[in-house]
Amino acid sequence: MAENKTQENEASVKDFINSIADATQKADCKIFLKIFEEASGYKPKMWGKNIIGFGKYRYKSKSREGDWFLLGFAPLKGKISIYTMYGLVKPKDLLDKLGKFKIEGTCLHIRKLEDVDLEVLKQLIQKISDITIETCKTII
Repeated sequence: MAENKTQENEASVKDFINSIADATQKADCKIFLKIFEEASGYKPKMWGKNIIGFGKYRYKSKSREGDWFLLGFAPLKGKISIYTMYGLVKPKDLLDKLGKFKIEGTCLHIRKLEDVDLEVLKQLIQKISDITIETCKTII
């Protein structure tokens, strides 16, 4: 059975965020960090080189088995991506009020925090976190 290349590791989340060259993205990531930690109730952990994940669950599919984060985000070139495990259909009411973003699969991409309503973003992350925790069968 194949194993994920992206694994939880002991790298410092703080050091990673402080290494971000773009000052706006670095500041935005510090705010994301606080929002995600409060919404999920989990401490941040690095997954791979650039994903900050919160919580962990065990999954098994036909081709893979492993651990994955419940909720996470990653600063990428020109955007910050929010990773969810189930997709973004259920919180449509909040998405309608969020602001400028793009969705690809189970990822929500935001260029910068000033493009979105911060209070709606907090509510969205809380709702995604609640749904994700309810959905997971084995939370580690």
